[in-house]
Amino acid sequence: MTQQGIRQFALPDVGEGLTEAEILSWAVQPGDEVKVNQVICEIETAKAVVELPSPFPGRVSELLVEAGTTVAVGTPIIAVDTGGADGAPPAPAAAASADSARPAEEKPEPVLVGYGVKSGATRRRSRRRTGPPALSRPAAPQRGTRTVVLAKPPVRKLAKDLGVDLHAVTPSGPNGIVTREDVRRHAAQAEPQPAPRAPEPAVSAPAPTAADRTAREERIPVRGVLKHMAAAMVDSAFTAPHVTEFLQVDVTRTVKAVRRLRERPEFADVKVSPLLLVARALLVAVRRHPRINASWDEANQEVVVRHYVNLGIAAATERGLVVPNIKDADRLPLPDLARALAELTEKARSGRTSPADLTGGTITITNIGVFGVDGGTPILNPGEAAILAVGQIRDMPWVHKGKLKIRKVATLSLSFDHRLVDGELGSKVLRDVGAVLENPKELVLAWG
Repeated sequence: MTQQGIRQFALPDVGEGLTEAEILSWAVQPGDEVKVNQVICEIETAKAVVELPSPFPGRVSELLVEAGTTVAVGTPIIAVDTGGADGAPPAPAAAASADSARPAEEKPEPVLVGYGVKSGATRRRSRRRTGPPALSRPAAPQRGTRTVVLAKPPVRKLAKDLGVDLHAVTPSGPNGIVTREDVRRHAAQAEPQPAPRAPEPAVSAPAPTAADRTAREERIPVRGVLKHMAAAMVDSAFTAPHVTEFLQVDVTRTVKAVRRLRERPEFADVKVSPLLLVARALLVAVRRHPRINASWDEANQEVVVRHYVNLGIAAATERGLVVPNIKDADRLPLPDLARALAELTEKARSGRTSPADLTGGTITITNIGVFGVDGGTPILNPGEAAILAVGQIRDMPWVHKGKLKIRKVATLSLSFDHRLVDGELGSKVLRDVGAVLENPKELVLAWG
């Protein structure tokens, strides 16, 4: 075994600009033989749990990172003795030295089958902007005698909401940029401390032991999917002005239509639920009102209307809330849409949702009815203009054809970004979704 035959595999970016991941478990141990694309470990990124394949064959020489450790992208995690098995000659010493002298973010990454990580620097390409250039200067410019603070628009808005002067905040971001955490930290430090309370009389109860304190509370580390979910929801809530509208709908005919679909041969191998018809109803509304399927481009000051629908389905998992999406859902026949929904749900519950499934969504449905809830005000998935919440289906008194009857009723809640969706558009979309669910024949006519 020569040192030239040892190759280190660095943690790649398996998503879009992810910076770190936690090594959950190793599937190999030192001494094991591995093949190209054989799973070597399971990692949890800010978006999903991913199985990481080996980019080259050989014998495992050393595991460089213990399970349970969070490491940055570009950090070597495993050493493999290839012994020339990959057919590539050992790199010259001079070249290796030059490579090690480069910054970590510029070292080439191995290509992983199924993830499309390309060789080259791990730094992300700057987006082409038609507006002002990005804030990436090494030092803040001066205007008169007062320093101009480097901060993104959402951070400035957060500072304004919290009453924080950005000039008083100590920046921790790259190149002196003020981050959300800097603003919140400063706001917390600036809060007036309560006056000291007079000492209370001593009590005879014994002081709690360490075991008592442990039994009374539980601490859960904020990382991985939970960390990403928290950051995304805060960013969405403080960036997009949310408006929510509600509509009660008689879904008796939808419930009957679901029963009939379950008996049809093309749905024999898939579970059919009311969520399937809710999804198709929303797709009908998007077809009629394309602007609801848009996003706000802050950098270029543009509204981006998508002429495709990547339908997100919010799913509660043990690791937190994830929103995988069905690519080009508007092009799928109803049986294929049913299968895609079932597959997406199963993968989310098992924690096997891929980063590709979690990116690129355009509009979302969240089914809160499964928790016995009637309605709510859902927060937008970042980058999307609308999210539809579906409440539980309940038996309720309802005026049907001029008579009071017991009908199946559900509440629909539509939250939308009021920067690009006004009340009229939001109301029309919600109305059309409700109309399709009240009369599923409308679905057939609309899709025909």
